[in-house]
Amino acid sequence: MNIWHTLEPAAERGTGMQIDERLINYLEELSCLALSDEEKRRISGDLEKILRYMERLGELDTAGVPGRSHPFDNVSTYRHDEAAASFDRGLILKNAPHMDGGMFVAPKARVES
Repeated sequence: MNIWHTLEPAAERGTGMQIDERLINYLEELSCLALSDEEKRRISGDLEKILRYMERLGELDTAGVPGRSHPFDNVSTYRHDEAAASFDRGLILKNAPHMDGGMFVAPKARVES
């Protein structure tokens, strides 16, 4: 049941989405939850608050503010990929219970269907 393309605009709020029973039921089904009537009312109210907050954010004057994909300048926290010396293979395999050809030997995984 895809209702996203059939949602009526909420003219009184100016948003493109109306939080109604049909949407809440769709979200309940989508999330595989069984919600009580009270939970549905609470979620509906929470979603309304989120939409109102997003509308307020849309009212901010962002002229002259550069677009960003991340709030910080230094996004990448990964190190540069550089070749470096590794551990001694003999030392690592010294405690292996079973090895063959310089590699660990482990029992085969058993897959049951």
